[in-house]
Amino acid sequence: MAKYLILIHGDERQWAAMSPPELQKRDEAHRAFTAEAGPAILDGRQLEPATIATTLRTDPAGRLAITDGPFLETKEAVGGYYLIEAADLDEVIELASQLYEVSAGHSGVEIRPVVEHG
Repeated sequence: MAKYLILIHGDERQWAAMSPPELQKRDEAHRAFTAEAGPAILDGRQLEPATIATTLRTDPAGRLAITDGPFLETKEAVGGYYLIEAADLDEVIELASQLYEVSAGHSGVEIRPVVEHG
């Protein structure tokens, strides 16, 4: 079994402006995903907005630079993730295709295999 990270990304302004029925539809889709994936889900969380993120990098002189917010100027931000264990990518695609963000129009889902060292 391999591990996969499902990254949920989208427009945070549109997420914040969702109506109660939209929020309910999103939450129901996540509950259905969680129920179907069951113990394959190793972890999963919603993230705080990118505006409160802290980014670390070094400047050309090698000094640590700490900045507020995301590391890129982008319209989309990562809003949450699931870490799952699955037999193959096809299984992950089948599960992740149920997530609300796949069809919301202003968001999407990225699947990345996790590299296992050792």
